[in-house]
Amino acid sequence: MSTNENAPPFIPFTRPHFNQETIDAVAEVLRSGWVTSGPKLAEFEAALSEYFGGRPVRCFANGTATMKIALQVAGIGPGDEVITTPITWVATSNVILSVGATPVFVDIDPVTRNIDLNKVAVAITPRTRAIMPVYLAGLPVDMDRLYALAKEHKLRVIEDAAQAFGSQWKEKRIGSIGDLVSFSFQANKNLSTVEGGCLVLNTEQEAKLAEKLRLQGVTRQGMDGMDVDVLGGKDNLTDVNAVIGLHQLKQLPAFQARRAVLARQYFDAIRSELKSAGLEDLKLELPVENFGDSNWHMFQIVLPLDQLNVDRAQVMTKLKDLGIGTGVHYPIITGFTLYQKLGYKTEATPVAQRISRSILTLPLFPGMVDEDISRIASGLVAILKKHRQK
Repeated sequence: MSTNENAPPFIPFTRPHFNQETIDAVAEVLRSGWVTSGPKLAEFEAALSEYFGGRPVRCFANGTATMKIALQVAGIGPGDEVITTPITWVATSNVILSVGATPVFVDIDPVTRNIDLNKVAVAITPRTRAIMPVYLAGLPVDMDRLYALAKEHKLRVIEDAAQAFGSQWKEKRIGSIGDLVSFSFQANKNLSTVEGGCLVLNTEQEAKLAEKLRLQGVTRQGMDGMDVDVLGGKDNLTDVNAVIGLHQLKQLPAFQARRAVLARQYFDAIRSELKSAGLEDLKLELPVENFGDSNWHMFQIVLPLDQLNVDRAQVMTKLKDLGIGTGVHYPIITGFTLYQKLGYKTEATPVAQRISRSILTLPLFPGMVDEDISRIASGLVAILKKHRQK
């Protein structure tokens, strides 16, 4: 990063926004003396249930717990298989392993970068119990096809919608339809509680089980009694986190609108810069230009590494030197040592293998100004032009 005092400010790839009203509300909770799970959590869950059309919602300490508990609610365990994508945060497959089941990785669509539903059917075996799609950068899969496939094969669907809060399918909010739907509220998400997540369930019976699983399996009985009939964990969300979520929910429409504006500017700016630089033939892959369904959680490009004389890390370093932060979402899961030891091979999903080596996340968050987009686009294209293979 430049140490020049006149250099423009550093642009991180993301930054959460908490207004003064939120900060004051957190202080009020702290002063109340009730800081763990309590009235604010109940209020947040009720607001989320309303947001999702009245479906039962329970909140958790993080979006990993939501997925694990969804698997437990669905009765998935040892001997079962769950089909998922290798391009996601490793928690998606780790939770499958944690309940004793086996993740089955299916290759991704090169355009959407989501799981390729055309290849899911081929991967179904008698041991398959569920499909766990991931909505990368907030773009959902074809929900009609997904649920038709699940119905045909009598499978549960556990939607890893960690990045998709505010996304929709055919004008219906993700979470208001479907089976078990898991969201993350981690610091970089469109709606953040700093850490946290929620699970949208189908019935109050499922919700009661989820409640027990998130807090040691405990059921309260009267004033002084309790029972434990299932093995639970410690995954409850605090009132401190919940009150942040309540205020983030109020701001969500403005956040979403700003993200869409910034994403449109990215498309225009990058294409304009490529044209001005004479790089129209450069195979730089932009995301799907979907402004009806995506919440624009991230803006990801795929670098044309076969046309460059630098690798992704070098591009990231050069952008950092210009005061621009970037991220990688995600390395292919089957390349990690744990999964290699379990016998997984990256070459089994060649599209995911290629994209994982070259995908790059550019900054996108509501606090960005229009000039940030121009600066990022011009800096990126200048690097690509300078390092284009002759």
